[in-house]
Amino acid sequence: EAVETEETEAEAEAAGDQQGILVAAAASLQYVMEDKIQPAFEKENPDIKLSFTFDSSGKLQTQIEEGADADVFFSAAMKQMNALEDEGLVDADSVVELLENKVVLIKPKDGETKVTGFENITDAANLALAGEDVPVGQYSKEAFENLGMWDDVEAKTSFGTNVTEVLSWVAAGSADAGIVYLTDATTSDQFDQVKVIGYAPEGSVSKVIYPVGVVS
Repeated sequence: EAVETEETEAEAEAAGDQQGILVAAAASLQYVMEDKIQPAFEKENPDIKLSFTFDSSGKLQTQIEEGADADVFFSAAMKQMNALEDEGLVDADSVVELLENKVVLIKPKDGETKVTGFENITDAANLALAGEDVPVGQYSKEAFENLGMWDDVEAKTSFGTNVTEVLSWVAAGSADAGIVYLTDATTSDQFDQVKVIGYAPEGSVSKVIYPVGVVS
């Protein structure tokens, strides 16, 4: 079957009618997009070639505003999609709220920590969180503000520029605990070096919705 697909792709390319779709997708989607979605999609659609640009949702929003030639935007939060919709840069009718992720607390796999969940996270010696311009950082802050713990948490935190950096710090043991998405803690190339020890308490954080839409 695999050989057959290759031939069809080659034929389509030779005939010059293979189309390309550039998907601008949140960094947390890289694994599933490249390893799962792309092969499945291209097998079903041999005349279409997928390519990707991965970054934080905020950076991708800015790139689209500056005229990047993405065809599809797949965001890790509604905020960035809503902004592009309001600016007429995404076709509002095309937007689908496709996925939900979870905000989780992790520790180094073999690390010793008194922390058992969000409620006693300030027992950690030091914490790693994403900065506020990254969706997972916004969710983290929202959760701790609602739990009345933000000031204490912030005092112990090193802020990463994206979720991957937070994951790396915890995996390496340079942070006692950190907050990432469940997908980062279970599918990334470092997932086996960390352990999930808690979920954001019900009601403390908005739902983490990943919308996808066609760039107009």
